[in-house]
Amino acid sequence: MPPGTPAWRTADVLRWLDAVPARWAHPVFAFLVLAVSVAWEVAADPVPACTSAEPCASDWPGLAVAVVLVLSLYWVWRQPRLAIGGLAFSLAALAVEDGFTAFARPSALAYLLATGFAVAGLVHRLTVAGRQRALALEAAGAAAQPLPDAARTFRRGRMSFVLAAVFLAVAGFGVHQALGVADAYEKRAATASHLSGEVTGVDEGDGLLTVTAEGRTYRIETALPEDFPVDTRVDLVVDDDGAVLVAEPYDAFGWEVLVLAGSVTGLAFLVNGVAGRLGARRLRRGPLPVLHVLVREGDEDGRTWVFAADDTEGRRPVLWFHSLYADDDAGEEDEDDLETADDDGDFGLDKVAQVLHADAPAPPLREAVLYGAPYTGAEVAFVARDDEDDPEVAVECSVTSVKPAVPLWNTGGPSARGRKHPRRPVEEVAAGLTPSAEPRVWRAHGFSRAVGLGLLVVQGGGVWAALEDGPSWHWLLLAVALPWLVTSVATATTWRITADRDGLWVTTAWRVRRVPWDVMLSVTHRDDGILIGRAEDDAVRVS
Repeated sequence: MPPGTPAWRTADVLRWLDAVPARWAHPVFAFLVLAVSVAWEVAADPVPACTSAEPCASDWPGLAVAVVLVLSLYWVWRQPRLAIGGLAFSLAALAVEDGFTAFARPSALAYLLATGFAVAGLVHRLTVAGRQRALALEAAGAAAQPLPDAARTFRRGRMSFVLAAVFLAVAGFGVHQALGVADAYEKRAATASHLSGEVTGVDEGDGLLTVTAEGRTYRIETALPEDFPVDTRVDLVVDDDGAVLVAEPYDAFGWEVLVLAGSVTGLAFLVNGVAGRLGARRLRRGPLPVLHVLVREGDEDGRTWVFAADDTEGRRPVLWFHSLYADDDAGEEDEDDLETADDDGDFGLDKVAQVLHADAPAPPLREAVLYGAPYTGAEVAFVARDDEDDPEVAVECSVTSVKPAVPLWNTGGPSARGRKHPRRPVEEVAAGLTPSAEPRVWRAHGFSRAVGLGLLVVQGGGVWAALEDGPSWHWLLLAVALPWLVTSVATATTWRITADRDGLWVTTAWRVRRVPWDVMLSVTHRDDGILIGRAEDDAVRVS
């Protein structure tokens, strides 16, 4: 520990935790209002009919706006500054295309208001992050140290850049194919006959038009048969391969969807990689503020949890991030770390088995030196011993941004700090328990059954849609998925655990299993279920 490193104490930690975003600024609210407003605008905005003067061809500017809009929805979670720019660009594109009078439409006005709400939340989050940084710098005082040498060789973003290159190449392939479809039509139109005919029949079910031109009848596929009612005059391009509408010259929709998906995913990875590289570079610029803290690795999710230096029992985490070891030889975020073998060559298999059976002890708290001012979205590094008996220290660097350790729907204040249910000694818990004359029962409650009913409605609609069109290969997927679908509904509506003198009786979707007390090792509540560890075989899990 460098001389003069101040301890980040509980009083300073509480001030830091008080500076968390308000509930209304949580990204999920901005995402939901934006998604709903965008869906409303897309559904309500009148789509111009395809005509010979303005055919429905590829709209590359519109596709670019769609890419920015979808990215902005993602950046609301990950990159607030870019999200603000992307939303502003989307509004500007809407105003340029339809004029400012477009906001007279209720759907467009709703999108404008949703964007304003989202931007207000993003600005609030950035302001709060600045406040957290100021509080961290105040706690660190004048203490500053250069980053350890091992952390200076650590690089972020390599895997993100690789994935970005792959997905952007896919998007480029989609652009090439779509342009190829357009070029093929242009060549065809240059040599084909151009006729004008009258629509004599419309089959909206199959998307077919019957057109009579110069005494001949043509059957033509169309994506929008409602745009061409009977007696409408249409222009055709006719050759030996058939006839197509000049208003709908070609169909490159599938390739355009591929371009959209590839561009959004590739650019998202690219921006994440650049942001990680820039964050790691900022850490290497000069001396950094340092804080004496305690750290602990999460036994379930691999997160690094940071605690105040005087919170020796680890009751109230301050922040968390994912980290990897910085190595002088292999300074990359995705290098394999093989330094995990025990002295006898056993790579911790016993410990892995304990974790799988949910009876592994909680990882210990370790003293650490935190480098960099922590705030929401920051990059940090820390130095700590892997074990208190280890004579050497290890350097780890964050590979995800810092996030405050508060509940999902935090509001700041005391309820947002610390655990929802603080750990208590087993003796204290046992002292508050009283004997029961009847078995204790925990069962599916009203909300769980409502979830099951919702699943039943949604899944029933999906099954009906799959069966409605007659036999197809979709039935094979349905046969594979149907048991899982039924199990999820049955579990949500009927799960039950009963405790009596003999043990636990666990009722899952299709069976009841008895776990005697004398073979039970542990009962662990996980995010998505309860795990009951047994001595004789695998654990019993209740979703």
